[in-house]
Amino acid sequence: MRLHRFARLAGLVALLGLAAEPAWAGSRVYLSVGTSLSVGIQPNKAGNNRRTQAGYADQLYAALAQSMPDLQLVKLGCPGETSVTMIAGGICPYSLASQLQQAEKFLQDHGASVALVTIDVGANDIEPCGGPSGIDQTCVAGAFANVATNLPTILGRLRAAAAPGVPIVGMNYYNPFLAAWFVDPSLAQTSATGLLLFNSLLQGLYGGFSVPVADVAGTFFSSDFTLVPGAGIPHNVLVVCQWTWMCAAPPVGPNIHANGEGYGAIAGAFLDTLGP
Repeated sequence: MRLHRFARLAGLVALLGLAAEPAWAGSRVYLSVGTSLSVGIQPNKAGNNRRTQAGYADQLYAALAQSMPDLQLVKLGCPGETSVTMIAGGICPYSLASQLQQAEKFLQDHGASVALVTIDVGANDIEPCGGPSGIDQTCVAGAFANVATNLPTILGRLRAAAAPGVPIVGMNYYNPFLAAWFVDPSLAQTSATGLLLFNSLLQGLYGGFSVPVADVAGTFFSSDFTLVPGAGIPHNVLVVCQWTWMCAAPPVGPNIHANGEGYGAIAGAFLDTLGP
């Protein structure tokens, strides 16, 4: 993540430091809830996904800790989590039935010690709908319906479990399928249109609970098909190749997850939303 973002962190103390005297281990807590992006999944040299300490939550935590040295990071995210399984469970093991129940219990137990909650959910609802052969519109419609039903439930329960005034911040998504440009530019264009609609849905749902949204799509220039001079490819395609593993050679790629620089860009989008 670019160092100049650290200079803006002083203002975050006023936003995140209003909680009462911490009750959990003498520290404030940043709670991260979400999907594989929240736990920093990246492929290894064999192409196998693994958790890392370079995800957006880790990099956002490192930035916030510059101003809040007592801050602790708790990551509850689950690779593959959908809006359905976040509520019902079934993918990752938790002591309670689901990630949402685990998050609720944590928020209830630690109250005003929680300084920040971030959430990303929805990507795994819609990700299976696209592939080299095209986009399954029936699948897309089902994904939209699931997220429209489940995200308000998730946000309502998190808001009810959190202490008053604890900020919750969501995010929209970049478009890994822009890498289809190299095989089928029209498919890349279609995926971009679909992402605009999906991110608009997320914006409205988060807005209904006064949850600000980190503009990850904008940070990745996801709608900018302007050709880059000298590169011969659109700006958004170039960025998704630089900040994810979608354009990496097999067996590492193609892989939809961000790399370290891409996760830093996502953390930066959260900082833009939080600060000052």
